[in-house]
Amino acid sequence: MQFFPEGWEEMAKNLGALKRQRKFKSAGNLLRLLLIHLADGCSMREAATRAKQGGLATVSDVALLKRLRLSSEWFRYMSIELLKRRGVKIDSPSWISQYQIKSVDASIIKEPGATGSEWRLHYSLNLFGLQADQFLLSRLNVGESFINFKVNKDDLFIGDRAYGRLKGLKHVIEYKGHFLTRLKNKAFKMFHQTGQEVVLLKELQDIAIGEVKEIQINAAAEKNESLSMRLCIIRKSDEEAEKSIKKALRDHQRKQRKVDSDTLALHRYIILGTSLPNSITAFQIAELYRIRWQIEIAFKRLKSILGLGHLPKTDEKSSKAWLHGKLFVALLTQAIVDEGRLFSPWGYPLQL
Repeated sequence: MQFFPEGWEEMAKNLGALKRQRKFKSAGNLLRLLLIHLADGCSMREAATRAKQGGLATVSDVALLKRLRLSSEWFRYMSIELLKRRGVKIDSPSWISQYQIKSVDASIIKEPGATGSEWRLHYSLNLFGLQADQFLLSRLNVGESFINFKVNKDDLFIGDRAYGRLKGLKHVIEYKGHFLTRLKNKAFKMFHQTGQEVVLLKELQDIAIGEVKEIQINAAAEKNESLSMRLCIIRKSDEEAEKSIKKALRDHQRKQRKVDSDTLALHRYIILGTSLPNSITAFQIAELYRIRWQIEIAFKRLKSILGLGHLPKTDEKSSKAWLHGKLFVALLTQAIVDEGRLFSPWGYPLQL
């Protein structure tokens, strides 16, 4: 609890999670019970049984689900406060405020039991505010793509390499949205405005560390019309580049694939594709992706934590609360890990 924000118990009441204390003596008891479900991976019924045996509360699984739904904004509030504590800025910069910025990702969820089915949860989070706003639960044959999400005018969808495919990018543009995504090598062909094909390695060889290079291109794939976008390219530090190359080599060996020398060379760079207008500079685009990357560590931890537990699949409000709770667990875990790396002899983190 030393990692929780000041006034977290009062906020449980203010945000509706603990308006009635008939079943729970304190906000701490409620949170402990919800974490049995969210962090330990227990079903609602098992969590309620453990709570009764442990003297936390006597509630049914149905009542516990209702408490989870009421705790959605409480979990979101504490997640934001944990990010602030790590020094992550969560206010939208003025130069991007006209857009609704949505960070998308997906994770595989396996139903408990020896014969449990595997599902892929596709989700969208408002980057500045961490509201979960879209969900899609699919079978594994539905891949990660922007086409899985509803797009409104001036939505800005941000995704990792898995989302850098032309079909998904066109989907966003068709509904008057914008995209910002990392690009995979050979995901589609790239052409200069003159019609000459872009040779990426040739374009990248003169980029210095700390520089952001910008290229206007047309992207095209077979049987598709071209799509105009900007490439914003940043060279990694030598240390980060070597880490990325070694990881790629391990992945290729594990999957028994041949190593493409061009692909390995491109691991020395971050290559971003975006449809944002030129009024937003390449440096600002790089900064926006950096902000997304600040919570990427939590997202990665979230992916493993999402595999624990039972997603409420028939109730969107419950699913949103479940995801907010999982995000809180991921950020709390990260906070504890960070504190372990910088352990202090007085036993608690100082408030800045």
